[in-house]
Amino acid sequence: MKPGKVYLIGAGPGDPGLLTIKGRDCLAQADVIIYDYLANPVLLGYAQSSAERIYVGKSCGKHSMPQEEINQLLVDKASAGLSVARLKGGDPYVFGRGGEEATILHQQQIPFEVIPGVTAGFAAAAYAGIPLTHRDITTSLALLTGHERPDRKLSSLDWQKLATGLGTLIFYMGMTNLKMISEKLIEHGRAPETPVAVIRWATLPRQQTLTGRLDQIADQVKTAGIKPPAIIIIGEVVRYREELRWYDNLPLFGKRFLLTRPYAQAAGMVALLQAQGAETICIPTIEIAEPLDWSACDQALSQLGRYTGLILTSANGVESFFNRLSYHNLDLRALAGIEIIAVGPKTARTIENHGLKPDLIPQDFRAEGVVEELISRGVTGKRYLYPRTEIARRLIPDSLSAAGAEVDDPVVYRTIAPAGKQEMIRHLLETGELDAICFSSSSTFDNLHAMFGDELQKLKKATDFFSIGPLTSQTIRKHGFEVALEPEKSTLDDLVAAMVEYYSNT
Repeated sequence: MKPGKVYLIGAGPGDPGLLTIKGRDCLAQADVIIYDYLANPVLLGYAQSSAERIYVGKSCGKHSMPQEEINQLLVDKASAGLSVARLKGGDPYVFGRGGEEATILHQQQIPFEVIPGVTAGFAAAAYAGIPLTHRDITTSLALLTGHERPDRKLSSLDWQKLATGLGTLIFYMGMTNLKMISEKLIEHGRAPETPVAVIRWATLPRQQTLTGRLDQIADQVKTAGIKPPAIIIIGEVVRYREELRWYDNLPLFGKRFLLTRPYAQAAGMVALLQAQGAETICIPTIEIAEPLDWSACDQALSQLGRYTGLILTSANGVESFFNRLSYHNLDLRALAGIEIIAVGPKTARTIENHGLKPDLIPQDFRAEGVVEELISRGVTGKRYLYPRTEIARRLIPDSLSAAGAEVDDPVVYRTIAPAGKQEMIRHLLETGELDAICFSSSSTFDNLHAMFGDELQKLKKATDFFSIGPLTSQTIRKHGFEVALEPEKSTLDDLVAAMVEYYSNT
């Protein structure tokens, strides 16, 4: 059998946006993904659903799988003719043991390719506001591993040259031996007042940065309780941090939010929040399912020519409607002459993705806005198709019918509670790890409440509830909970803007 191929992919330091495009594309076509502790698990979302995922992570003192077994696993999977993505934190060839894995593959005549990644030292410096070189201070730097045994009498490092011959020093895996590193450098000529930065969880919203003097940093780290993984940067360039820091100055830096929508629907909000420095966790409390009966929708699709307008009030409704249209071998021509009404900008963008531009978007991005706008223009004698979710309010069909229109409102999707999410959410609530939960619909809250019942009030603790709009807020309050935040307009952009303002005032 012809062997497959192994791709040694640098996952970067943690921020999933720092994965290279080539790395992403390799993940998307891989049959098997073998990934490390420091590779952000969010990146697994790029994999095809059929891909086998194998965790082989190593953290301080804990080895999921010995390196020799990892090497053999790569050989075995590739020998079976599979495409293997070996996802490694940072860069495979910078203290990532990628060279060892590549050597084994070469010896076994297994084709391989190396996809470089952003190494943690470079990324940590950039996200902490530290230029590693600066022509006014230093033009040299060194990358070193600090994973030395402190009981060794002699180190393999040339401390004399490191102390006096190089400008900036970047130590990986050096937290355990930080005191020894500091003492050795001072002993061999580095000034005790040399500035040092210790950066933990670099490029992630939980990033911590501690700065101090070389002769004091070990004690400061101990007092602050900073643990691995962390990068240590030593040199005069660290002084630029206060002037050039940008990441931990973002308005939502250090905040952690739970999003309760499926990731595909939450992706836009994830991007908005991460751009403001927040950490987002997607654990959906709803899943989208087909209706139990398509007959009402199918009947409407068979007579599209009789409708004056098509009313679409959610992105899920748009996708379900157009999928059913395609199921019947119909295309956009079937909607010729029908006015397309979208409840708001997000629904409008989803419609535009299918090649149509909405004719009407009300000023008020709710069902009330749709009703008010249509009635103001006159609806007597008109017929509307309103594909909806199973639990939609009767406001649109009842109000338009009372004003003289005919409305057909077939169910095109349902929202159901997903299985297996309760314990994940319970852990986050019990440990107080969430600043807020963001609810984008009444059903996202209803399903969360159904998971825990009255226990949710006790689990909530200091976690705020943020709501997308009045209807969702009404549902939350109906169950006896407070709504900490609701934007003026029911859009994700406005919700995120309101969150930024909320935390700037607290």
